[in-house]
Amino acid sequence: MGSLIPLPSYHVNVLMIHGYTQSGPLFRAKTKVLESRLKKSFPAGITLHYVTAPIRLSPADIPFATPTNNTNGDAEEEPDTWAWWRRKDNGVPYEYEGLDKGLAHLADVLRTRGPFDGVIGFSQGGAMAAMLASLLEPGRREAFEAAQKDGGIQFPESFPVDLASGETMIHPPLKFAVSYSGFAPVDNLLYKAFYEPKIKTPILHFLGTLDTVVDEPRSLALVNACATTEGRVVYHPGGHFVNCQKIYVGALIGFMREMLYEEDTTEEENYEDLDFPSDLRTEDVPAW
Repeated sequence: MGSLIPLPSYHVNVLMIHGYTQSGPLFRAKTKVLESRLKKSFPAGITLHYVTAPIRLSPADIPFATPTNNTNGDAEEEPDTWAWWRRKDNGVPYEYEGLDKGLAHLADVLRTRGPFDGVIGFSQGGAMAAMLASLLEPGRREAFEAAQKDGGIQFPESFPVDLASGETMIHPPLKFAVSYSGFAPVDNLLYKAFYEPKIKTPILHFLGTLDTVVDEPRSLALVNACATTEGRVVYHPGGHFVNCQKIYVGALIGFMREMLYEEDTTEEENYEDLDFPSDLRTEDVPAW
């Protein structure tokens, strides 16, 4: 226990980004306990906006059997699985095929459903959450232009920038981001500009000690790409899922309050009174 930031006085909006092979509705179903607890912890109101990625995956993209929404017995129906990009291993460096499409989709969400205070992502969505936070920071376009000399990708056209201020015109910088089992392709020159200079937006990282889908070095690559890391890495004794034990949700709530409100108080809250199941799995899925 300790001093907490005051309770919010305005409605909080959070963008929720699902992982590879998931969808917005599925991610919401898997995190309904988390959503419920956040609503109770932000009495002035909080809305979690779950969106679905634009790239529909075929059975060939998925290395395991995935249930479909097929109700008419049509064996040809595609599974209800989506991605923000496909990893294309066509030599070195590998490519995130469709990343521009995924970013353009999120840019449209920012314009039509924003503004958002922060973003929470899982797995591939955790990686995308960090990319999104990076793109909304002032001066990031210049980093992309410099990185193009080394073969980096162009700054996404879907994020127009005001040349006078250096800020994107569709949305202000995010106040925070949260990455569950996220990662960063920092070793790939194509995407260097997302991480150099380091991401200034505060990011809280949740890592599973038994995660075999996104191993620790890949997640720590994202951690090390952030300007501030002290106190912002939380390990849980589990695998590739969003852990909703009370201690970890308490860490999330404390972080969000700290990022949203600036003045400390002496008010205390006992998170041990929170009622959670042992965990809420999102299943072990590829993180590409």
